[in-house]
Amino acid sequence: MTVVNVAVLGAAGWMGKVHTMAYQTFPHFFGTEGGTAHVAALVVANSAAAKDVALRAPGAKILDRWEEAVNDPDIDLIDICLPDNLHFDVAKAALLAGKHVSCEKPLADTAQQARELADIAREKGVITRVGHAFPRNPIHDRAKEIIDAGEIGEIKLFKACQHIDVYGDPLAPYMWRANGALAPTGIIGDTGSHVFSFMEFLVGRVSSLIADSYITTPKRPIVEGLDLGGAAPDVAQHTKWGDITNADGTNVLCTFENGAKGLVDFSRVATGRKFMQTYEVYGTKGSLAYTFDEVNRLRFYSNDDPIGRRGFREIDVGPEHPTYGAFLPLPNFALGYNESKIIEAAEVIKSITTGTPMWPTFETGHHICQIVDACMTSSEQRVWVDI
Repeated sequence: MTVVNVAVLGAAGWMGKVHTMAYQTFPHFFGTEGGTAHVAALVVANSAAAKDVALRAPGAKILDRWEEAVNDPDIDLIDICLPDNLHFDVAKAALLAGKHVSCEKPLADTAQQARELADIAREKGVITRVGHAFPRNPIHDRAKEIIDAGEIGEIKLFKACQHIDVYGDPLAPYMWRANGALAPTGIIGDTGSHVFSFMEFLVGRVSSLIADSYITTPKRPIVEGLDLGGAAPDVAQHTKWGDITNADGTNVLCTFENGAKGLVDFSRVATGRKFMQTYEVYGTKGSLAYTFDEVNRLRFYSNDDPIGRRGFREIDVGPEHPTYGAFLPLPNFALGYNESKIIEAAEVIKSITTGTPMWPTFETGHHICQIVDACMTSSEQRVWVDI
């Protein structure tokens, strides 16, 4: 059994906790044939959180600087769960040190940075992964199987959205994700990249697009200790306000390399939408429809059905799919976000132990960063942009 020593960077945050849990627990579901992980180091910038983090991974080194993990000869894999603006520098340093790297999305602030990372990874011969975990839900493998088998014919239209309402309330508190210095791509890299990962996985590469990005509330109250999902404060008690310097939402029209058209929208200001994620794929022979509210269900329409009997049928992924079956013996017992991260962790470790890259690699991350770049350029210049 091969053991991969992992350092999780940003271990005290939401993603850091999720990733730590995923590496610790995936062998319970997928076994150890593809290797296992040892959480050997946790990087925690907040000293107040260090003790709590240490209890979550007994025996792990608790470090306060990411450079210590990157330069540690005992570490095999650097897992980056840091603010967006640090992704490029940390990933580049880790790659140059010969480490395998898994990085949360967006991979980098620009497509040029992402291209550099993908090139270094190829030269070093290391395994890379970008944290686009949503498509790793087994139901999307089923969708891809249907598409690749030609069951819905030639794809003509892709529609998708992803919306949350963390900034639906104009008084929802300021967070680092709204700071253009820490998260330069805003909602486009944060949420849009999730939609773009489905586009890449199911339909293919985008060739051109036009986008309209917007900010709904230019200033928000700064409340110490509150971040994503924090409650709106009593404004009378707060005099500090932060400028929102990246996009709250974006609407996109696009064309794929295969000629299909796309209509995509995403935001963090859709009041009442706690988490809305959908896609629809329309072809010449049928179509597919998915919503996260029915996380393990796909709807399939086929023109091959008799006239008068045509309609969307429900397909529930079940234990016949080996990834789903690793968790549950019955269909339609929901696999959620944390399970998708466990799948991701298992695949990363298997990639390292077998030397076999698995989607999405840094090359994929570059493709998605190209879409992000194009959205930002298009919205700023009010033009169609070729990719």
